Amino acid sequence: MPFGSTRRKAGVLTAQVEGYRAWLAERGYTAQTSRNMLKDLGQVGLWLSEQVLDAADLDEGRLKQHLSDLRKSGRCRVAGPRGMVPLLTFLREAGVVPVPRVTPSPAEDLLERYRWWMESERGLSASTMLRYGNTARRFLTEQAMADGEFAPYGLTGADLNAFLLRECSRVSAGSAKGRVAELRSLMRFLHLHGVIPMKLGGAVPPVGGWRFASVPPTMATGDVQRLLDHTPRQGTVGVRDYAILMLVARLGLRSIEVARLLLNDVDWRCGEIVVRGKGRREDRLPLPADVGEALVAYLSSARPRLDARHVFLTCRAPHGPIRADLVGDVVERACLRAGSPKVGPHRLRHALAADMLRNGAGLTAIGQVLRHQDLATTALYAKVDFIALRAVAQPWPGTEAA
Repeated sequence: MPFGSTRRKAGVLTAQVEGYRAWLAERGYTAQTSRNMLKDLGQVGLWLSEQVLDAADLDEGRLKQHLSDLRKSGRCRVAGPRGMVPLLTFLREAGVVPVPRVTPSPAEDLLERYRWWMESERGLSASTMLRYGNTARRFLTEQAMADGEFAPYGLTGADLNAFLLRECSRVSAGSAKGRVAELRSLMRFLHLHGVIPMKLGGAVPPVGGWRFASVPPTMATGDVQRLLDHTPRQGTVGVRDYAILMLVARLGLRSIEVARLLLNDVDWRCGEIVVRGKGRREDRLPLPADVGEALVAYLSSARPRLDARHVFLTCRAPHGPIRADLVGDVVERACLRAGSPKVGPHRLRHALAADMLRNGAGLTAIGQVLRHQDLATTALYAKVDFIALRAVAQPWPGTEAA
Protein backbone atom coordinates (compact mmCIF):
# COMPACT_ATOMS: atom_id res chain seq x y z
CA MET A 1 0.00 0.00 0.00
CA PRO A 2 1.57 3.35 -0.99
CA PHE A 3 2.21 5.63 1.95
CA GLY A 4 0.21 8.47 0.44
CA SER A 5 -2.92 6.30 0.29
CA THR A 6 -2.95 5.41 4.00
CA ARG A 7 -5.29 8.28 4.80
CA ARG A 8 -7.78 7.14 2.15
CA LYS A 9 -7.44 3.39 2.64
CA ALA A 10 -7.29 2.73 6.35
CA GLY A 11 -10.80 1.29 6.61
CA VAL A 12 -12.42 1.76 9.99
CA LEU A 13 -9.18 3.34 11.29
CA THR A 14 -9.07 6.16 8.73
CA ALA A 15 -9.97 8.78 11.34
CA GLN A 16 -6.97 7.73 13.45
CA VAL A 17 -4.22 8.26 10.84
CA GLU A 18 -3.27 11.84 11.71
CA GLY A 19 -3.49 11.22 15.44
CA TYR A 20 -1.20 8.20 15.16
CA ARG A 21 1.25 10.16 13.00
CA ALA A 22 1.51 12.87 15.70
CA TRP A 23 1.72 10.27 18.48
CA LEU A 24 4.69 8.58 16.79
CA ALA A 25 6.45 11.92 16.20
CA GLU A 26 6.08 12.88 19.87
CA ARG A 27 7.85 9.66 20.88
CA GLY A 28 10.80 10.16 18.57
CA TYR A 29 10.15 7.56 15.88
CA THR A 30 12.08 8.26 12.67
CA ALA A 31 10.25 9.27 9.50
CA GLN A 32 10.84 5.88 7.85
CA THR A 33 9.69 3.92 10.90
CA SER A 34 6.61 6.13 11.18
CA ARG A 35 5.77 5.47 7.52
CA ASN A 36 5.97 1.73 8.07
CA MET A 37 3.84 1.90 11.21
CA LEU A 38 1.22 4.02 9.45
CA LYS A 39 1.09 1.38 6.72
CA ASP A 40 0.49 -1.21 9.44
CA LEU A 41 -2.41 0.89 10.72
CA GLY A 42 -3.88 1.02 7.23
CA GLN A 43 -3.60 -2.74 6.80
CA VAL A 44 -5.23 -3.38 10.17
CA GLY A 45 -8.06 -0.95 9.39
CA LEU A 46 -8.76 -2.57 6.02
CA TRP A 47 -8.66 -6.05 7.55
CA LEU A 48 -11.18 -5.01 10.22
CA SER A 49 -13.47 -3.63 7.50
CA GLU A 50 -13.19 -6.88 5.50
CA GLN A 51 -14.06 -8.86 8.64
CA VAL A 52 -17.05 -6.53 9.24
CA LEU A 53 -15.56 -5.50 12.56
CA ASP A 54 -15.43 -2.11 14.24
CA ALA A 55 -12.27 -0.50 15.63
CA ALA A 56 -13.51 -1.20 19.17
CA ASP A 57 -13.41 -4.93 18.38
CA LEU A 58 -9.62 -4.89 18.01
CA ASP A 59 -7.53 -6.71 20.63
CA GLU A 60 -4.36 -8.82 20.87
CA GLY A 61 -6.10 -11.92 19.57
CA ARG A 62 -7.50 -10.24 16.47
CA LEU A 63 -4.13 -8.60 15.76
CA LYS A 64 -2.50 -12.05 15.77
CA GLN A 65 -5.18 -13.30 13.37
CA HIS A 66 -4.56 -10.32 11.08
CA LEU A 67 -0.80 -10.97 11.01
CA SER A 68 -1.41 -14.65 10.31
CA ASP A 69 -3.67 -13.76 7.36
CA LEU A 70 -0.98 -11.40 6.01
CA ARG A 71 1.65 -14.15 6.09
CA LYS A 72 -0.67 -16.59 4.35
CA SER A 73 -1.27 -14.01 1.61
CA GLY A 74 2.49 -13.93 0.86
CA ARG A 75 3.29 -10.45 2.14
CA CYS A 76 7.04 -9.81 2.19
CA ARG A 77 7.05 -7.46 5.19
CA VAL A 78 4.87 -8.49 8.09
CA ALA A 79 5.31 -6.94 11.52
CA GLY A 80 5.55 -9.20 14.53
CA PRO A 81 3.22 -9.00 17.55
CA ARG A 82 5.66 -6.67 19.35
CA GLY A 83 5.62 -4.33 16.36
CA MET A 84 1.88 -3.89 16.83
CA VAL A 85 2.11 -2.90 20.49
CA PRO A 86 2.49 0.85 19.73
CA LEU A 87 -0.63 0.83 17.54
CA LEU A 88 -2.75 -0.90 20.17
CA THR A 89 -1.35 1.37 22.87
CA PHE A 90 -2.25 4.49 20.86
CA LEU A 91 -5.77 3.28 20.10
CA ARG A 92 -6.39 2.51 23.76
CA GLU A 93 -5.00 5.85 24.90
CA ALA A 94 -7.24 7.56 22.35
CA GLY A 95 -10.29 5.69 23.66
CA VAL A 96 -10.89 3.98 20.31
CA VAL A 97 -10.17 0.49 21.65
CA PRO A 98 -11.35 -0.36 25.18
CA VAL A 99 -8.80 -1.35 27.79
CA PRO A 100 -9.41 -5.00 28.69
CA ARG A 101 -10.77 -5.59 32.14
CA VAL A 102 -8.82 -8.25 33.94
CA THR A 103 -10.18 -9.64 37.17
CA PRO A 104 -7.18 -10.02 39.48
CA SER A 105 -6.60 -13.31 41.24
CA PRO A 106 -6.70 -13.32 45.04
CA ALA A 107 -2.89 -13.36 45.09
CA GLU A 108 -2.71 -10.39 42.68
CA ASP A 109 -5.26 -8.49 44.75
CA LEU A 110 -3.20 -9.13 47.87
CA LEU A 111 -0.02 -7.94 46.10
CA GLU A 112 -1.74 -4.75 44.99
CA ARG A 113 -2.82 -4.03 48.57
CA TYR A 114 0.73 -4.75 49.72
CA ARG A 115 2.17 -2.28 47.20
CA TRP A 116 -0.31 0.39 48.35
CA TRP A 117 0.67 -0.23 52.01
CA MET A 118 4.42 0.03 51.23
CA GLU A 119 3.91 3.33 49.41
CA SER A 120 1.31 5.03 51.61
CA GLU A 121 2.17 3.65 55.05
CA ARG A 122 5.92 3.07 54.83
CA GLY A 123 6.92 5.62 52.17
CA LEU A 124 9.23 3.23 50.33
CA SER A 125 10.82 4.23 47.04
CA ALA A 126 9.69 2.71 43.73
CA SER A 127 12.84 0.57 43.42
CA THR A 128 12.48 -0.78 46.96
CA MET A 129 8.80 -1.53 46.41
CA LEU A 130 9.69 -3.40 43.22
CA ARG A 131 12.24 -5.55 45.05
CA TYR A 132 9.92 -6.24 48.00
CA GLY A 133 7.01 -6.89 45.66
CA ASN A 134 8.97 -9.40 43.59
CA THR A 135 9.90 -11.39 46.69
CA ALA A 136 6.29 -11.27 47.89
CA ARG A 137 5.08 -12.50 44.50
CA ARG A 138 7.43 -15.48 44.54
CA PHE A 139 6.42 -16.38 48.09
CA LEU A 140 2.69 -16.04 47.49
CA THR A 141 2.96 -18.02 44.25
CA GLU A 142 4.53 -20.91 46.16
CA GLN A 143 1.86 -20.72 48.86
CA ALA A 144 -1.11 -20.38 46.51
CA MET A 145 -3.59 -23.18 46.01
CA ALA A 146 -4.60 -24.51 42.60
CA ASP A 147 -7.36 -21.92 42.26
CA GLY A 148 -5.04 -19.06 43.16
CA GLU A 149 -6.48 -18.63 46.65
CA PHE A 150 -3.97 -17.88 49.40
CA ALA A 151 -4.24 -20.23 52.38
CA PRO A 152 -2.94 -18.10 55.25
CA TYR A 153 -4.07 -20.10 58.27
CA GLY A 154 -1.91 -23.05 57.34
CA LEU A 155 1.22 -20.91 57.08
CA THR A 156 4.03 -21.80 59.47
CA GLY A 157 7.55 -20.68 60.28
CA ALA A 158 8.79 -23.80 58.50
CA ASP A 159 7.20 -22.57 55.26
CA LEU A 160 9.05 -19.27 55.60
CA ASN A 161 12.38 -20.93 56.31
CA ALA A 162 12.00 -23.37 53.44
CA PHE A 163 11.33 -20.48 51.07
CA LEU A 164 14.35 -18.56 52.36
CA LEU A 165 16.65 -21.56 52.01
CA ARG A 166 15.71 -21.85 48.34
CA GLU A 167 16.07 -18.11 47.78
CA CYS A 168 19.37 -17.70 49.63
CA SER A 169 21.08 -20.64 47.96
CA ARG A 170 21.57 -18.57 44.81
CA VAL A 171 22.48 -15.13 46.20
CA SER A 172 25.25 -13.48 48.23
CA ALA A 173 25.12 -13.00 52.01
CA GLY A 174 24.21 -9.34 51.53
CA SER A 175 21.32 -10.21 49.20
CA ALA A 176 20.20 -12.96 51.58
CA LYS A 177 19.87 -10.37 54.34
CA GLY A 178 17.68 -8.39 51.97
CA ARG A 179 15.45 -11.42 51.38
CA VAL A 180 14.95 -11.76 55.14
CA ALA A 181 13.93 -8.10 55.44
CA GLU A 182 11.60 -8.43 52.47
CA LEU A 183 9.87 -11.53 53.85
CA ARG A 184 9.53 -10.00 57.32
CA SER A 185 7.92 -6.93 55.76
CA LEU A 186 5.37 -9.13 54.00
CA MET A 187 4.60 -11.00 57.22
CA ARG A 188 4.10 -7.70 59.04
CA PHE A 189 1.63 -6.55 56.39
CA LEU A 190 -0.29 -9.84 56.40
CA HIS A 191 -0.65 -9.77 60.18
CA LEU A 192 -1.64 -6.09 60.40
CA HIS A 193 -4.37 -6.64 57.82
CA GLY A 194 -5.71 -9.80 59.44
CA VAL A 195 -4.62 -12.14 56.67
CA ILE A 196 -2.59 -14.32 59.06
CA PRO A 197 -3.40 -14.72 62.75
CA MET A 198 0.15 -14.74 64.12
CA LYS A 199 3.24 -12.56 63.87
CA LEU A 200 5.45 -14.84 61.83
CA GLY A 201 8.20 -12.32 61.14
CA GLY A 202 10.00 -13.41 64.29
CA ALA A 203 10.16 -16.95 62.92
CA VAL A 204 12.52 -15.79 60.18
CA PRO A 205 16.11 -16.18 61.44
CA PRO A 206 18.73 -13.52 60.64
CA VAL A 207 21.43 -14.26 58.11
CA GLY A 208 24.89 -14.76 59.57
CA GLY A 209 27.47 -12.29 58.41
CA TRP A 210 29.90 -9.74 59.79
CA ARG A 211 29.79 -6.28 58.31
CA PHE A 212 33.52 -5.51 58.59
CA ALA A 213 34.79 -9.01 57.83
CA SER A 214 35.66 -8.31 54.19
CA VAL A 215 37.48 -5.64 52.21
CA PRO A 216 35.32 -3.57 49.84
CA PRO A 217 35.95 -4.62 46.23
CA THR A 218 37.59 -1.76 44.39
CA MET A 219 39.56 -0.86 41.26
CA ALA A 220 42.79 0.94 40.58
CA THR A 221 42.52 4.53 39.37
CA GLY A 222 44.10 3.55 36.06
CA ASP A 223 41.50 0.82 35.49
CA VAL A 224 38.66 3.30 35.97
CA GLN A 225 40.30 5.76 33.58
CA ARG A 226 40.71 2.97 31.05
CA LEU A 227 36.95 2.40 31.05
CA LEU A 228 36.40 6.10 30.37
CA ASP A 229 39.08 6.23 27.66
CA HIS A 230 37.54 3.26 25.81
CA THR A 231 34.04 4.76 25.76
CA PRO A 232 33.41 6.50 22.42
CA ARG A 233 32.49 10.17 22.64
CA GLN A 234 30.64 10.32 19.37
CA GLY A 235 27.27 8.95 18.33
CA THR A 236 24.08 9.10 20.35
CA VAL A 237 24.80 6.03 22.48
CA GLY A 238 28.49 6.78 23.01
CA VAL A 239 27.98 10.38 24.17
CA ARG A 240 25.20 9.34 26.54
CA ASP A 241 27.17 6.40 27.96
CA TYR A 242 30.25 8.57 28.56
CA ALA A 243 28.19 11.12 30.51
CA ILE A 244 26.70 8.32 32.62
CA LEU A 245 30.13 6.83 33.32
CA MET A 246 31.50 10.21 34.37
CA LEU A 247 28.70 10.66 36.92
CA VAL A 248 29.33 7.20 38.37
CA ALA A 249 33.14 7.37 38.33
CA ARG A 250 33.68 11.01 39.37
CA LEU A 251 30.75 11.58 41.73
CA GLY A 252 29.97 8.05 42.89
CA LEU A 253 26.32 8.18 41.89
CA ARG A 254 24.31 4.99 42.32
CA SER A 255 22.50 3.54 39.29
CA ILE A 256 19.09 4.65 40.52
CA GLU A 257 20.43 8.15 41.20
CA VAL A 258 21.61 8.46 37.59
CA ALA A 259 18.21 7.30 36.33
CA ARG A 260 16.39 9.79 38.60
CA LEU A 261 18.45 12.81 37.54
CA LEU A 262 16.25 15.64 36.23
CA LEU A 263 17.14 18.61 34.03
CA ASN A 264 16.51 21.11 36.83
CA ASP A 265 18.73 19.12 39.19
CA VAL A 266 21.78 20.57 37.43
CA ASP A 267 22.50 24.11 38.66
CA TRP A 268 24.84 25.37 35.94
CA ARG A 269 25.21 28.83 37.46
CA CYS A 270 26.37 27.53 40.86
CA GLY A 271 28.18 24.49 39.45
CA GLU A 272 26.20 22.04 41.57
CA ILE A 273 24.07 18.96 41.05
CA VAL A 274 21.16 17.69 43.15
CA VAL A 275 21.30 13.93 43.82
CA ARG A 276 18.12 12.12 44.82
CA GLY A 277 19.36 9.24 46.91
CA LYS A 278 18.14 6.64 49.35
CA GLY A 279 15.25 7.40 51.66
CA ARG A 280 14.13 10.24 49.37
CA ARG A 281 17.13 12.28 50.46
CA GLU A 282 18.33 15.15 48.29
CA ASP A 283 21.98 16.21 48.46
CA ARG A 284 23.86 18.91 46.56
CA LEU A 285 27.30 18.07 45.21
CA PRO A 286 29.84 20.21 43.36
CA LEU A 287 29.78 19.56 39.63
CA PRO A 288 33.35 18.97 38.38
CA ALA A 289 34.22 20.66 35.11
CA ASP A 290 34.86 17.41 33.21
CA VAL A 291 31.54 15.94 34.35
CA GLY A 292 29.76 19.15 33.36
CA GLU A 293 31.38 19.04 29.91
CA ALA A 294 30.21 15.45 29.40
CA LEU A 295 26.65 16.43 30.37
CA VAL A 296 26.68 19.46 28.05
CA ALA A 297 27.87 17.29 25.15
CA TYR A 298 25.03 14.84 25.75
CA LEU A 299 22.30 17.44 26.26
CA SER A 300 23.33 19.49 23.24
CA SER A 301 24.04 16.80 20.67
CA ALA A 302 22.82 13.35 21.70
CA ARG A 303 19.71 13.66 23.88
CA PRO A 304 16.46 13.08 21.95
CA ARG A 305 14.43 16.25 21.37
CA LEU A 306 11.68 15.28 23.74
CA ASP A 307 9.65 17.25 26.27
CA ALA A 308 10.78 15.16 29.24
CA ARG A 309 12.25 16.19 32.59
CA HIS A 310 14.71 13.32 33.00
CA VAL A 311 18.26 13.96 31.86
CA PHE A 312 18.96 10.52 30.42
CA LEU A 313 16.59 9.03 27.86
CA THR A 314 16.59 5.83 25.85
CA CYS A 315 18.23 6.17 22.45
CA ARG A 316 15.65 4.12 20.58
CA ALA A 317 12.03 5.11 20.15
CA PRO A 318 9.76 5.25 21.98
CA HIS A 319 12.05 7.54 23.96
CA GLY A 320 11.62 7.68 27.71
CA PRO A 321 13.63 7.82 30.94
CA ILE A 322 16.31 5.16 31.29
CA ARG A 323 15.97 2.46 33.93
CA ALA A 324 18.56 1.93 36.63
CA ASP A 325 19.68 -1.39 35.14
CA LEU A 326 20.79 0.39 31.95
CA VAL A 327 23.63 1.97 33.97
CA GLY A 328 24.93 -1.55 34.63
CA ASP A 329 24.76 -2.26 30.89
CA VAL A 330 26.79 0.90 30.22
CA VAL A 331 29.54 -0.18 32.64
CA GLU A 332 29.54 -3.71 31.23
CA ARG A 333 29.97 -2.43 27.67
CA ALA A 334 32.85 -0.22 28.83
CA CYS A 335 34.55 -3.24 30.44
CA LEU A 336 34.24 -5.24 27.23
CA ARG A 337 35.73 -2.43 25.13
CA ALA A 338 38.61 -1.94 27.59
CA GLY A 339 39.29 -5.67 27.88
CA SER A 340 38.76 -5.46 31.65
CA PRO A 341 36.98 -7.95 33.93
CA LYS A 342 33.26 -7.28 34.13
CA VAL A 343 32.23 -5.16 37.12
CA GLY A 344 29.06 -3.42 38.20
CA PRO A 345 28.48 0.32 38.68
CA HIS A 346 28.90 0.04 42.45
CA ARG A 347 32.52 -1.06 41.95
CA LEU A 348 33.25 2.38 40.50
CA ARG A 349 31.70 3.94 43.59
CA HIS A 350 34.03 1.87 45.76
CA ALA A 351 36.96 2.88 43.55
CA LEU A 352 36.15 6.58 44.02
CA ALA A 353 36.18 6.19 47.81
CA ALA A 354 39.46 4.27 47.77
CA ASP A 355 41.07 6.85 45.48
CA MET A 356 39.98 9.73 47.72
CA LEU A 357 41.40 7.90 50.73
CA ARG A 358 44.75 7.32 49.02
CA ASN A 359 44.92 11.01 48.15
CA GLY A 360 44.52 12.08 51.77
CA ALA A 361 40.78 12.71 52.07
CA GLY A 362 39.30 11.98 55.49
CA LEU A 363 36.45 9.55 56.10
CA THR A 364 34.08 12.43 56.82
CA ALA A 365 34.74 13.99 53.39
CA ILE A 366 34.36 10.61 51.68
CA GLY A 367 31.08 10.02 53.51
CA GLN A 368 29.80 13.39 52.33
CA VAL A 369 30.60 12.64 48.68
CA LEU A 370 29.07 9.16 48.87
CA ARG A 371 26.16 10.57 50.93
CA HIS A 372 26.40 8.02 53.72
CA GLN A 373 24.07 8.72 56.63
CA ASP A 374 26.26 6.76 59.05
CA LEU A 375 30.02 7.32 59.29
CA ALA A 376 30.40 3.65 60.24
CA THR A 377 29.45 2.82 56.64
CA THR A 378 32.30 4.98 55.36
CA ALA A 379 34.74 3.55 57.92
CA LEU A 380 34.70 0.30 55.96
CA TYR A 381 36.86 1.98 53.30
CA ALA A 382 39.71 2.49 55.79
CA LYS A 383 40.52 -1.18 55.21
CA VAL A 384 41.55 -0.58 51.59
CA ASP A 385 44.39 1.80 52.55
CA PHE A 386 46.96 -0.97 53.04
CA ILE A 387 49.93 1.43 53.28
CA ALA A 388 48.37 3.28 56.21
CA LEU A 389 47.36 0.01 57.83
CA ARG A 390 50.94 -1.29 57.74
CA ALA A 391 52.05 1.75 59.73
CA VAL A 392 49.75 0.88 62.63
CA ALA A 393 49.76 -2.92 62.39
CA GLN A 394 51.54 -4.71 65.22
CA PRO A 395 54.08 -7.42 64.28
CA TRP A 396 53.15 -11.01 65.00
CA PRO A 397 54.72 -12.14 68.29
CA GLY A 398 58.11 -13.75 67.69
CA THR A 399 58.69 -12.04 64.34
CA GLU A 400 60.21 -8.75 63.28
CA ALA A 401 58.12 -5.94 61.83
CA ALA A 402 58.29 -5.72 58.03
